[in-house]
Amino acid sequence: MIALDFGFGALEGEFWRLVFVMTRIAAALFAAPLFGATTVPPQVRVMATGALAVLVCNWTSVAAPPNLLSLAGMLAVANEALIGLALGFVLQISFAAPMIAAELIGGGMGLSIATTSDPVSGAHSPALGQYFSVVMTVLFLGLGAHLDWLSLLIESYRAFPPGTAWFSGGHMAQVAGFATHMFGTALVIALPVTLLLLLVQVMAGVVSRSAPSLNLFSLGLPAGVLAGLLALIASAPLVTDHLTDLVHTAVAQSGALLER
Repeated sequence: MIALDFGFGALEGEFWRLVFVMTRIAAALFAAPLFGATTVPPQVRVMATGALAVLVCNWTSVAAPPNLLSLAGMLAVANEALIGLALGFVLQISFAAPMIAAELIGGGMGLSIATTSDPVSGAHSPALGQYFSVVMTVLFLGLGAHLDWLSLLIESYRAFPPGTAWFSGGHMAQVAGFATHMFGTALVIALPVTLLLLLVQVMAGVVSRSAPSLNLFSLGLPAGVLAGLLALIASAPLVTDHLTDLVHTAVAQSGALLER
């Protein structure tokens, strides 16, 4: 346990140490897609951050800078926030891949106008985006990836001890490089459905040229929606496999940031 001798100096020192440790954890939870959702009350975030900070203070020998208001102390706090934001942003990038795939599929099906409020990010997303977001969240929690990510967050205090190790520009370039995997995964998820939708649109164009009296909009839109739904049902096992790989990749990418 955290040793306190009920002296004002010791109590103040342990308090600032706890606050300093909470900086990295709070930044990581704020940037993460699940823990930082707008639906999570701020009180819950503060309590979760404080609980994790107490564990870190017990398990590690993290020490706060002698003077947090000095230039060195403020730079140390900024470095802590940068490390936490990077760990959470990697998860945010991975969770954005299904949303990009939903944009591509929804545009081909004609469902781009059907948007809802995303409870995770608070922004407007396509209707299919809610489906992919729920599936991604269930897989992330069901596979225990959130526990692995929290363990990596605690392990980051060993890889980047506060005040002694800096989050370099190479690590920032590594975070940006993870975005290429995001776009590639989104394309792979959307490719089977978009190819089928392309064939439906080509067939609708041929029919409209063969029978000009037919209304293309009244024929093509229902056919596109029906074909898209059938393609989503048929490709559901494949999409689940891709999202499962994406969950493992997200945790692996977060762990890769801890390597120097």
